[in-house]
Amino acid sequence: MNDTLKGILVVELSTFIAVPACARFFADLEAEVVKIEAASGDAVRWNGTSEGRPDDPYENTTFDLENANKKGVVLNLKASEGKEALMRLLEKADVFLTNWRPQALEKQGLTYEALHERFPALVYGTLTGYGDKGPDKDLPGYDFTAYWARGGFMDSLRQKGQWPINLVPGMGDHQAGFFLAAGVMAALFDAKRSGVGKRVSVNLLHASVWVQSIMVQAAQYTELGQKYPISRRTADNPFNCAYRTKDGRFMQISMPPFDQFYPRFMPLIGRADLVGNERYTMDSITKNKLHAEFIDILTEAFEQKTAADWDEIFTANDIPHAVAQSWEEVLSDPQARANDVFYEMDYPQAKRSLVRQPVFVGDELPDYGKAPLLGQDSEEVLRSLGYSEAELRQMHASGVYQTWDDLKAKHHG
Repeated sequence: MNDTLKGILVVELSTFIAVPACARFFADLEAEVVKIEAASGDAVRWNGTSEGRPDDPYENTTFDLENANKKGVVLNLKASEGKEALMRLLEKADVFLTNWRPQALEKQGLTYEALHERFPALVYGTLTGYGDKGPDKDLPGYDFTAYWARGGFMDSLRQKGQWPINLVPGMGDHQAGFFLAAGVMAALFDAKRSGVGKRVSVNLLHASVWVQSIMVQAAQYTELGQKYPISRRTADNPFNCAYRTKDGRFMQISMPPFDQFYPRFMPLIGRADLVGNERYTMDSITKNKLHAEFIDILTEAFEQKTAADWDEIFTANDIPHAVAQSWEEVLSDPQARANDVFYEMDYPQAKRSLVRQPVFVGDELPDYGKAPLLGQDSEEVLRSLGYSEAELRQMHASGVYQTWDDLKAKHHG
């Protein structure tokens, strides 16, 4: 147990990945996180088949990944009683997190301005696809579109003349979610000091541009460098490429100071004869456009040994490198295991490895409880807001809230 944020109440009104991942950061540190869903549930609950995993509410690795350690409430916000329950919850809350689009927040009276007037100490965190201003602020934004495609990642990472790479779901969402967590923590610190809660905003488009900002900025110098996408055979620094080994694996090397590594590296690949050859300095390669020529030399050399052979040689000589691993290999990577990347979760059918969030605060690892089933904690949370048993019965009968017992038959529970 890690109780760094014990006593903090976070209310999450969001779906999919980015904001739930942000909220889970707080939940891992023992903040009370209440996730509010409609009766249909967060769409991530039902993505199993498309992700190649069971479509089972009791073994939902993706939903547990994003929502572990939270409480789950199903609340009808279209009903006045449901909206009032939310307001009671926000009155007690320190943080409100949402990924609703601006027009939806406006319609429901849940904008920062509206909530700040009523709850001035509340920190308000919002994450959207395209931000809060501009002509596209109301567009739906997913990481595949706003982060990967529009942000420039998708077109820059492909080989020139080839199709884009296969995208990895959640990658942009997880990065943006942690950007939001950092901002909310800063605003929370200030709110505890000043009594005033600020608005924290993150969007997927900006997150993508920030992650790539070194190259986005460099793209302004159109007379220098190469216009992306590029071919690996014309990579600016051949020491930052991947090469195929004798056994068909790919070895990524990374030596940004090319000239510094050159005399150490070339003998290791059997080309000591090229040490001191002025043709292959970084300046000469660049000026004379010798990238393809030099990459061919490295390509031929790498094909002479297996990935295991190169790993042993490069490790012994402190050369930055890594074999391109499959996800199956990552699951058993001893270095990842040694650093508590994985948690073994017991499910009804088997034990599964779940990934911990990558920030540890203090020496104690956070607990990894399962995410709540849909509506699992509805009555407990509403009861904590002061509703009497008679009021709860009336609200339940009128559909203001629902529990897992109400919903599980519909969702194969």
